[in-house]
Amino acid sequence: MTISMPRMDRLPAHERGVTIGDFLVPIRVSERLYNRVRHLALILLGTLVIAASAQVYIPTQPVPFTGQTFGVLLTAGALGFRRAVLATLLYLALGAIGLPIFAEGKHGTEWLLGATGGYLVGFVLASAIVGRLAELGWDRNFLGSIGAMVIGSLAIYAVGVPWLAAVAFKGDLAAAIAAGMTPFLLWDVLKLVLAAVAFPAAWWFVGRRPGDR
Repeated sequence: MTISMPRMDRLPAHERGVTIGDFLVPIRVSERLYNRVRHLALILLGTLVIAASAQVYIPTQPVPFTGQTFGVLLTAGALGFRRAVLATLLYLALGAIGLPIFAEGKHGTEWLLGATGGYLVGFVLASAIVGRLAELGWDRNFLGSIGAMVIGSLAIYAVGVPWLAAVAFKGDLAAAIAAGMTPFLLWDVLKLVLAAVAFPAAWWFVGRRPGDR
């Protein structure tokens, strides 16, 4: 099956690089201070979404089931490249300095550098990728949105699983895949489908609000 992704040059000029967050909290062209505060507020909101999603978890070893991936993908698609990366980096920084906002209420650099730290670092990469794809319009329809979410999820595994292998399994990648990827695939499919559905639905909504066109 071929997935036809939206291209930048197919979007109206005024919507290129614009994410759903920009439609829900509009830019005011002539108000520079407002726009700066707006960007900061969206970044902080993204950090809160990720932190809240991390508290939805089922404790398992060595990697817990959590809602973090959903929060990261949702934030990235809503905020775009720069703001999503900043929101994710802020989340990691706050957790590292001691706020109990990682999964299971964990915190500290020892958790960030531990067996599951690669997944946390992978969140930054996924935020960058999904955020940029959202700016390119991939989130405007379901197939593009699901494609972006799949790529983002794979980016998290690409960092998290080798990290897990190095820290917890003495470099045994197969063991790390069995412990840190395979059990989570069905759970991740559910999360990424929910995230993928949310964006086309949100675009449908803003496109039909009175006064938007």
